[in-house]
Amino acid sequence: MRLADFLLKEYIMPSLKAREKRELLDEMATELASKVEGLNRERLLEVLLEREKLGSTGIGHGVAIPHGKLKGVDGIIVAFGKSKKGVDFHSMDDRPVHLFFLIVAPENSTATHLKILASISRLLRDKAFRKKLIKASDRGELHTIIAEEDRRHEMQAMGKMSSRGT
Repeated sequence: MRLADFLLKEYIMPSLKAREKRELLDEMATELASKVEGLNRERLLEVLLEREKLGSTGIGHGVAIPHGKLKGVDGIIVAFGKSKKGVDFHSMDDRPVHLFFLIVAPENSTATHLKILASISRLLRDKAFRKKLIKASDRGELHTIIAEEDRRHEMQAMGKMSSRGT
């Protein structure tokens, strides 16, 4: 399963303006709802805020992965946003968040939803990858960086699997 299959170029937001968590989630929900037919911005924001009440999706190192399940969504949607100034997201390391992967999943997609979360988490462990995302300036460049890193990780995983079989 490749992240690039769910993250379309038009779902990338290279210059988020919000400075606080709720504003940021609203900004991303508004942008995504304007691009995905039938996606209800208010309901999406409500789901994301409810998830944040369980604990911040700010995982540290300037990264957050807000996510939620939404009735009526046909398939998983992944969006990416970047904030130059950073957002106080009540992250685990109490540092501002600059990189956001937002995941919207259908209510019945637990396994796929968790695989996407795991895939994003794996990619973001790499400090060099995070730096590339921070330095990138536009939607196309960000999409290319993410797709290439996703492909690299997939190839590494396939290499590990084939070496186990011998």
